[in-house]
Amino acid sequence: MKVLVIGSGGREHALVWKLAQSPRVTTVYCAPGNGGTAAQGVNVDIPVSDLAGLADFAAREGVGLTVVGPEVPMVEGIVDLFRTRGLRIFGPVAAAARLEGSKVFAKQAMTRAGVPTAAYEVFDDADAALAWLATQPAEKPWVVKADGLAAGKGVLMCDNRAEAADAVTRIMTAREFGAAGDRVLIEERLDGYEVSLLAICAGGVIIPLAPAQDYKRIGEGDTGPNTGGMGNYSPVPDFSPALIDFTVHQVIAPTLAALDAPFTGTLFVGLMVTAAGPQVLEFNVRFGDPETQVVLPRLENDLLDLLEAAVDGTLAAQTARWSSRKAVTVVCAAGGYPDAYRKGDVIHGLAEAAALSDVIVFHAGTKLDGDRIVTNGGRVLNVTALGDTFAQAIDRAYEAVSLISWDGMTYRRDIAARVREG
Repeated sequence: MKVLVIGSGGREHALVWKLAQSPRVTTVYCAPGNGGTAAQGVNVDIPVSDLAGLADFAAREGVGLTVVGPEVPMVEGIVDLFRTRGLRIFGPVAAAARLEGSKVFAKQAMTRAGVPTAAYEVFDDADAALAWLATQPAEKPWVVKADGLAAGKGVLMCDNRAEAADAVTRIMTAREFGAAGDRVLIEERLDGYEVSLLAICAGGVIIPLAPAQDYKRIGEGDTGPNTGGMGNYSPVPDFSPALIDFTVHQVIAPTLAALDAPFTGTLFVGLMVTAAGPQVLEFNVRFGDPETQVVLPRLENDLLDLLEAAVDGTLAAQTARWSSRKAVTVVCAAGGYPDAYRKGDVIHGLAEAAALSDVIVFHAGTKLDGDRIVTNGGRVLNVTALGDTFAQAIDRAYEAVSLISWDGMTYRRDIAARVREG
């Protein structure tokens, strides 16, 4: 079977890498792909925004299954388009993809479903938001979110009322995230530890994948602005099977039941595990990034089997099987990320890092420049390592990172430190 993966990041490289291992897959195309996806598949020069062009390609090449990586094409209706043309595709229709496309919509769905989440207020006007904040305690912490898609950067953590007011101004007045900031949510800031849980869903059947813990802030010790994710690890020792079961039955199932459209695809649940139990921070309607890069290397199943079963309505016959090994991913980013950063720097040491045992170097923001691989994004590489213990996985990941270099490369040095002895 020919498979098409849509996207160009580290998540898409991980999907290409895993799908290429299936004995039933003959070719994995990636549109547009990056400097790493070409190693396991065939890059196709079609942007993710060209929905019709992607459908034309899938029809012309006889692609048996398309897997959508990023959220934007799903929100814009690529799954609806493919289905109308009789093309098999894994992902939610646009009406269901609103769970990620609008944070307000997601919160309203959670409220209808009785899903535990932080208290919040919604504002369409900056003055109204600032006036409401002025009535709140000065030292209370908040989270201010742009309603729309902002590439993982539209969530601002605020330690007090003044910072929250500044966040509102940045989002709604300075338009830092463009049209995504037409509306804002102001949420109570929860205390606890974060967990990402992905689940493959179809027809009311939910198969949870292994949990992962992400490091979203740019600086060590969880400081600085939010990013798309600077690294993670899996499994999460504190997140027990009972908590996974709670998330499936008390969060995912009622939320999907509250939607007006059936959901087929991967649902990403960002959770804060508080003293009162798990509460939902966000929903994404696709494989997480960089969670996919740390979860798929531990998956013992043929990924194609799971995705096809979801599309074909036979997911109930599937189960997910997991390696007992630990996995750690360290994100190597361009200097300046998540703000302005440079592109086009030559990356050195890739072959040496990839040659280490139990190491996979997933490309995110890279591209081929002749016979060289150069930087082409903020998050450039995702270095994943496996080990029998977290200490082994951490040491191997950072050993691989130490072999890689380009001008301005930066990364966090504390990924998975909290579970090193686990």
